[in-house]
Amino acid sequence: MDSTQPLRPQSERGTFDLIPETYGRSVAGTALEVFLPPQKPIQYLLLAAHHGDEPETTVLLSTALRSILPAQLASAVVLAVNPDALARGTRGNLNGVDLNRNFPTKDWSPAPVHHRWHQDSDPRAVALSPGSAPLSEPENQALVALVKRLQPKMIVTFHAPLACVDDPADTPLGRLLSDMTGLPHVADVGYATPGSFGTWAQEQGQPLITFELGHESIRDQRTRLEPAVLALLRGEI
Repeated sequence: MDSTQPLRPQSERGTFDLIPETYGRSVAGTALEVFLPPQKPIQYLLLAAHHGDEPETTVLLSTALRSILPAQLASAVVLAVNPDALARGTRGNLNGVDLNRNFPTKDWSPAPVHHRWHQDSDPRAVALSPGSAPLSEPENQALVALVKRLQPKMIVTFHAPLACVDDPADTPLGRLLSDMTGLPHVADVGYATPGSFGTWAQEQGQPLITFELGHESIRDQRTRLEPAVLALLRGEI
């Protein structure tokens, strides 16, 4: 890992020096955007905001992306898998679907998907749909097509707030991310996730790590996590 590479001047980091490509459209017709490196093959595919109520994932990835020089980018980046939900602060997309339970996996279920309303509430307080069928949602259809097109060495998908590196395959990258960030390295999150992106990737033979942020403020987490994210963006690890 080369931590001596120069960064963009802080005075220039208020805007992007990269132009994204549109890889699909959301339920509302919002552009689904991916930032691609100038050279291929790509190292990693980094994803944020699969759930719109996890905006800290977008902030972390965006600030890191705006910190590097364009020529240094070695990974593909999606700042908002679920942009309509991110704009509205909802977990599911405009159809009320939890996109992370809508993938065509062997364990996909039509049963409602539940989540907490807040940290201390009942885990089954709020219900969402897993979709009318596997891969029913345009955001996921576009994402699956993007993964198949790019064929990344590894997908790293950012979520919150479980504060861990979820790495079922026990990969060297997962262990390194845990060492760099102090986040626990785990084999699973401790509960069933039918129809999840991670399960779909595993069934496709596509390596994937889930990078779970914690409960701290995003400003505090950036100090601790940004070095690892910068290294992922530049393909240094």
